[in-house]
Amino acid sequence: MEPENESLYKYKGLYFITDLISPENLDSLDSFEIRDDDTFIITYPKSGKFKDIFQERVNLVSNAVIQFLNGTENISLIDRAPWLEYNIFHVDLPSCSSPRVICSHLPYYLVPKGLQNKRAKIIYVLRNPKDVLVSDYHFHKISVRVETPKEFDMFLDKFLAGKVFCSSWLDHVEGWYCHKSDFNILFLSHEEMKKDLRSSEVDDVVDKATSDNMKVDSRANYTFMPPDVLDFSKGNFLRTIGDWKNLMTVAQSERFDRVFKERMEKLLFKFCWDIQEDPQPISSSAEENNM
Repeated sequence: MEPENESLYKYKGLYFITDLISPENLDSLDSFEIRDDDTFIITYPKSGKFKDIFQERVNLVSNAVIQFLNGTENISLIDRAPWLEYNIFHVDLPSCSSPRVICSHLPYYLVPKGLQNKRAKIIYVLRNPKDVLVSDYHFHKISVRVETPKEFDMFLDKFLAGKVFCSSWLDHVEGWYCHKSDFNILFLSHEEMKKDLRSSEVDDVVDKATSDNMKVDSRANYTFMPPDVLDFSKGNFLRTIGDWKNLMTVAQSERFDRVFKERMEKLLFKFCWDIQEDPQPISSSAEENNM
């Protein structure tokens, strides 16, 4: 089941959005110059408000990022941490002062060679894949540059087959996890980042990072995006933990489990499936299962 139009194309095994990046630009990323103090935030698409929540917290708890973000309270998050491949605002990354925070959806084998040499830091953020699926479905509904899904059941089939933007969730996560020794990488989950981290240093960030506040903050809810990229008349950008239960039927959930269960068990991550659950640290759960 291939994509039904030309909104996506495959480059070295991964689907990219045709109108937003060319194969030539992707070729050039291989030699993108990495600095030792760079931090890359990498995810499969729609892995939660990772950039919004994580950056807003890191602003106050990481000295390196504080230096970078100092005086940027009124700057959108996409300018604070621009995208490597989907750089639609044409941020001149080589000219950005250090330390840089850069976001990417690239799989492990397409990132710049400098990262593969363990230069810089990578934070890989995961989210339970049922929420990723539902959030991705809503994203496709508002995105002008990709195929609009006719109905959720058809989109589910494409997601399970990896025939969507950024291809297979399982391949993306497995790839980074299995090659973690090749990178200076930390795995975190979207759900554990939403845990209460109150302290004298982060009290104000807890308020900033609530879903309600972010939905009305144009710097975080992506309403600053051009209308020829995202059409917010068809929905909104931000979703919540456990949102999959509001859309998936029991039969659809079971179909998802049949495809994902065996490969997910090999990942050793303990995912949080409901907002009421106490999320386990992703990095710790993997380490414990390896003991």
